[in-house]
Order: sequence, then C-alpha cells, then structure tokens
Amino acid sequence: MQYSMGIDAGGTYTDSIIIRDSDGKVVDSNKALTTYPDLLEGIRNSIDGLDAKYLKEIKLVSVSTTLATNTILEKTGYPVGLLLVGDYQIPEKVSLDYYTFVKGGHDHHGAELASLDMEAVEAFVRRVGKKVSAFAVSSYFSIRNPVHELKVKKCLEELTGLPVVCGHELSLELGAYERGVTAYLNAQLIPIAQRFIKSIKEEIERRGIKGRLLLLKCDGSVVGIHEALEKPIESIFSGPAASLVGAAHLSGLKTCAVIDVGGTSTDVSMIENGLPELCSEGAIVGGWQTKVKAIRMETSAMGGDSHVWVKNAKLNLGPRRVMPLCVASVKFPGFLETLKAGRTPANVRLEENIQPTKFFIRTGAEAAEIGKLEKEILERIGKTPTSLSDIFWKFEQLPSPRLLDALIRKRLVQAIGFTPTDALHVLGEYRAWDGEASRVGAKLLERYMNLDYLNLCRQIKEELARNMALNLMKFLQKDVPAFELEKILLSDKVSQFKIKIPVVLIGGPVLAFSEEFKKVLDAEIRVPEFANVGNAVGALVGKGIKRVEILIKNTYTKDKKRLVLLFSPRGRETFGNYLEALSAAEKLGSELIMAYMSEAGLERAEVQINMSKKEVSLSEVGALPIETKLVFVGVGMPKM
Repeated sequence: MQYSMGIDAGGTYTDSIIIRDSDGKVVDSNKALTTYPDLLEGIRNSIDGLDAKYLKEIKLVSVSTTLATNTILEKTGYPVGLLLVGDYQIPEKVSLDYYTFVKGGHDHHGAELASLDMEAVEAFVRRVGKKVSAFAVSSYFSIRNPVHELKVKKCLEELTGLPVVCGHELSLELGAYERGVTAYLNAQLIPIAQRFIKSIKEEIERRGIKGRLLLLKCDGSVVGIHEALEKPIESIFSGPAASLVGAAHLSGLKTCAVIDVGGTSTDVSMIENGLPELCSEGAIVGGWQTKVKAIRMETSAMGGDSHVWVKNAKLNLGPRRVMPLCVASVKFPGFLETLKAGRTPANVRLEENIQPTKFFIRTGAEAAEIGKLEKEILERIGKTPTSLSDIFWKFEQLPSPRLLDALIRKRLVQAIGFTPTDALHVLGEYRAWDGEASRVGAKLLERYMNLDYLNLCRQIKEELARNMALNLMKFLQKDVPAFELEKILLSDKVSQFKIKIPVVLIGGPVLAFSEEFKKVLDAEIRVPEFANVGNAVGALVGKGIKRVEILIKNTYTKDKKRLVLLFSPRGRETFGNYLEALSAAEKLGSELIMAYMSEAGLERAEVQINMSKKEVSLSEVGALPIETKLVFVGVGMPKM
C-alpha cells in the first residue's frame, strides 16, 4: 500500500495529512502550532502526531508554507542589488537599498533601443557586490527580447558567483518595473528557500520517507523542487491556494466559493471548472505590486485568534492577532491563576492594549534599535505572561500603549488576549485547549458590557459570521463598493444574500460558524470532513498547471520586406513566413509545458494541454493576421 503526505505551515497552525493513494481517502491527520521564525519545529511536531506505520510507505510529500509571504511582510529577506536596464523611472519613496539604472533596452518589436552599458554594470558590482546576497535584473521590453538581461546575468555571475534573477524568467507581462520588483523579491527569497527546502528534505529522509517532494504555488498548482528553488516568489499566498484546492477536493466540487477561517485572517477565493480564479494584475504583497499569478482572494484581518477587546461598552474584533487565553493556559502553567488574580483597569482607560484579559510575553527575539523607554518596558516583561498591572507596579507608572504597540510590531513581545477561539470554548463548541481560562476571560470582559458572558460570546460568533459573509459578497461583487454591501448586510429590511454556487467552509472549528453564516446568506453551505486540515489536503492534491503565452507579429523591415517575429519565454525568433512561425509556436508551446511538467514528475499521459488562439487582422478578407497570441494551458495531476 502506498500513501502521500501533505503539509501546510500556516500562520497559526501547521497541519499534516496522509492520503491513501489507491482511493484518495484521508487515513490520518494532525495539527500543531506553527513555530517562528523556524517553521521546521512546527512541521516536526505536526508529523510526530501522525501514525508512524504509514511514514515509510509515503511516496509523495507536498508542502505549502507562509515562509515567502512572511519574509516579505516582515522585511527579513536577504539584501539584493537591482539593475534596471532602459529609460524608465521607479516610484518615489520606494524602499530599495541597492539599485541602479543602466543604458540599454528594446522596443515592442524586440529591436535594440540603446547599446547595453556594461561599464555601468561592472561599476555597480564594485560598489555593492560585497553588500548583497543576490542580484535582480529587469530590462525594458525584455519580454520581447531578453538578450540584455541575459548579458547582465552572465556578467554578474562571472564577477560575483551570486544568484541572479531576470525579470523575463518570472513573467512575460508588460511592465518592466513590476517585473523588476518581482525579480528583486524573488532574489531576496532564494537563500531562504534553499535553507527551508534543504531542512524539509533532511527531515523526511531522517524519518525514512523516500517520497518525491513538491511545493504548492500561489496559483494552486504544484511545482518540483528545482523550480521551487529558482522561483520561491511563486509560493506567496500558497496557504490560501492550499485551502481553495483542498476545499474543492474534500467537497467533490469543481465550482465553488471557499471561505477559509484561519487564526490570523479570513480568506475568500473561488474555483471554477476545476481551476482557481487568478488575479489578472498580479499579486500584491507587502505593498509591492508583482507580476506573480496568484489566486484572486478577498482577505480580512479577522480570524479565530483576532483580539477581542472592549471600549465604551462596545465590542471590537481585531485587527491584531493575539495568543488565545485558552492556548496560553496550556503553554504556560500557572497562567490561569494569574488571569484570575489580575487587576481590572478602570473603564475610562480601556483601549486595545489596556484590557483585563491582555497579557504580554517576551518572544526571545533580539532587541535592535529600540528607544530607552521601550527597553525599560521590555525588561519588565518576562518569559511568562505579564499583565499590564504587573508592568505598572514595576514601572511605577502606566506604560504608554503606543510603546507596548511598538514592541509588538517589532515582534519583541507577543500579546495574549481573548479571541473568537476563546468564545467557542466558552460556548462548548470547541474543546482543543483550556476552556476554563476562556470562561474566566469572558467573565472579566462582561463587567464592561451590557450583557452577560454567554451572550457576549454569541455576539462574537455572529460578528465573525457577518464578516465572513461580507468578505464573500465583496469577492463576488467586486465592482460594488464595500460600504454599500455592508449597509445591505446590516439592514433590517434585507434578510439574506442569495448565492447561486456552493460555499465551502474550511479551517479550524469552522463548523461552529455554519448556522450563524446561514442566517445572513441563502446558499448551499458545505463543511466537508477534515475541513480543519483542508490546507494540508490542498498542499497535496494541487494539480500541475502551467500557462505559456507565445506572440507572433507580422511586420516589415525598413526596405519593406515582410518579417514574422515570434516572442516566447525562450526569447525572440525570426521566420520567413507566418505559417512557419505558427507551426513552430504550436510545437514550442507543448515542449515548454512538458518540460515544466516533467520537472514536477509528471509524464505525458498524465498531462492535458489546451491551446487557444486570438488573432488581430486587418479588414481585408483573407489577409494574414498582423498579430496572433497563442495561450497554452497544461493541466496534470501528480500520481499519489
């Protein structure tokens, strides 16, 4: 008997599952807390909870991870030198430390606009070569002719021996600067991806697992290790992609909307006819507009671990994530007694960081570049949960909430507080952690509200369900202003939105929210078995998907001779006639698809390739098209 294993290292939990290859049945699953900054410990803990008898029979391991996303958001990537070839500008206030412009670039036909200034390239290397860990290159219209990017790449590799990423290797979309950004971020991630993949390989080998290793991309497809190491940027948002394909697999639906309720956020996405809906503009991460094809999704900073806090007798959810009280009580022996004995702040002082249920703990991260007052507060926060009153007595004055907030943003301090996860423990609808700590926290909060602690928890559930519904409607009705949808949703005159496609809920204790969700949406709601580890399922069942675009243009030379140009990921080629170019394009598209699929371990018989053709012609009947765009989409399923 053979098995396959899926692993998803998410923002809060690391999930793992084992599927029997013969019938696709999930035979075992486990959840563990995600560990930062080293994800490997959480992955080990998750695998440790699986039945060991299956491990040596595993033939395929597929992983999705938040590593790339977190690295970009937290600005912890390696330093990169960016070379922009051509005459274009970058936006103001962009946070690039090492970059330069050099002369060169091409026009939309791939003809050279200016000679490449190699002296400027070499001067840039002398200036920053010892300060960076990789280089990125983007040339004007390299999607029509990448020769300048390739020359710069060769020069940089010879002079430095460092990794070099070219914009045309990652995207064939227009936008030289955005391609440069994509290459820049990708170069930042290469050393991190190398270390992560090496540690995963060593871990599965240590356990006697001899299976092939794949990674999930942000478009819901899987990729082989070689491609993953070259293009780690394509793993951003692989977590939401995993939840999407996992939900579709578990529910047996080819078309559905998916709501993934995680610890940090709630994500909405959609799959249609078995393929995820993609964002046409490219993914935006950490404020950077990239050219990475990712699933289109609607995200809100409200999840199971969102901070629940009270001010002026009003309930607030998020946007910050905290460690739930019920989790802290298990992780830190004695915390329950600390929670019970804690002083409650005066009503007039209440705000996000001043709550009867708010505690703080050192993360262990090294403190760099912090102010004197920040340092004094940090020294008064220990390795066990510390209340605001404890800090007050040690500090002899109430610490500024802004200073506490700064320490949290710098990841020097982890906040603990009441969350929707605690509310579910109070209501008896989730029992994974210490429900007594949750009840104590709810009773502390009820003192500042005009309702008892049970109704407080029911209100939290209802608000999170409304947020889920609003996210879904914003996703489906993307041209309608969000505030208009919110007015309709909260109106007493409108009972429900009607959704014509099934809606699948996935992630954590999502079943607990299904009834509240049905009150605001008229839809077929599904919560499939193993919904709590759906992301790990998605990491494993993602298809191999590759999209290749080839452009053919009919043009003329200066002496009015017909010229047929073919632009592809391999560069620019010239042909004597249109039919010859078309035949070459059709052959090349299939070759590029299969080269990609083979690297992911797929054989020709497992891959289906579809080609679409769009022509632009003059009005004359029978005239050759002046432009032909061929789009090849290959879809394959790895053997499990």
